[in-house]
Amino acid sequence: MLAALGLFVFDMGTLPYDELRRRSEWRHATAARVGARPASQYVGPGEDAISVSGLLVPELAGSQSAIELIRTMADAGEAWPLIDGEGRVFGLYVIRGLDERQGAFIASGLPRRVEFALDLERIDG
Repeated sequence: MLAALGLFVFDMGTLPYDELRRRSEWRHATAARVGARPASQYVGPGEDAISVSGLLVPELAGSQSAIELIRTMADAGEAWPLIDGEGRVFGLYVIRGLDERQGAFIASGLPRRVEFALDLERIDG
């Protein structure tokens, strides 16, 4: 298991990602001062976003139905706990976006290659 988003497990049978990118921000408020640089005060954590991307090759690894399950989860609009393969809890995340690029089609129109990128955003404190 690479990670789990709610009950969805990222692994070789579902959506095996090969890259995970995380961007965390921290907020600082500033106030102008006469004759000096602005004063700054830490006001708390900001956005925390994770993107995972990879290649789905249904004949070897992954499943096209896994992408549809992710779409169904996103349609629900709920927050899901994100946990990595070692049991570390990242927090509650919503699905903000899913990019999908299909190629190498067989005669029936099914893709033999699907590149994907999934964007998640943390919503808990």
